[in-house]
Amino acid sequence: MARAASGARASLWPWLAWALLILIADQFTKTLILGYYQLGDSTYVTSFFNIVRAHNTGAAFSFLANAGGWQRWFFTGIGVAATLFIVWQLRQHPDQKLFAFSLASILGGAVGNVVDRLLHGYVVDFLDFHWSFLSGMFHGGHFPAFNIADAGISVGAACLILDELLRVRKT
Repeated sequence: MARAASGARASLWPWLAWALLILIADQFTKTLILGYYQLGDSTYVTSFFNIVRAHNTGAAFSFLANAGGWQRWFFTGIGVAATLFIVWQLRQHPDQKLFAFSLASILGGAVGNVVDRLLHGYVVDFLDFHWSFLSGMFHGGHFPAFNIADAGISVGAACLILDELLRVRKT
């Protein structure tokens, strides 16, 4: 029994390493943006992509961004709770590769955004994609700016849905 538990813990490490890689890439890129850009600065890269500096005090799509400050601690608490739950799930299912990859991606992103909330009181966003066909949904066709952590969370969520669809299909 002890050997099985030890093996499960050992196989947890690659997933934690993936989450750490996302966290490091996220914090490194945010440090560059904070060091070289002022709030609102923008650099044209392509006809559909800019690097910008934006601050988000809310959640996805600036949800609750103007709530008065309490949301910083609310979203931090959600991030900490999600971290604990995800690590617990990774310990339970480290051999389920797509599931564990999904959770580890979400974990790295969640921790990256929690670090921002604790250090700055907002999340640093800098990836600005824009297409004219989005004009009906977003001002000027600009999808809300996001960061590496958000990308990790989004990829993880999409893979989690795929994992569940594949699991249901097997039964």
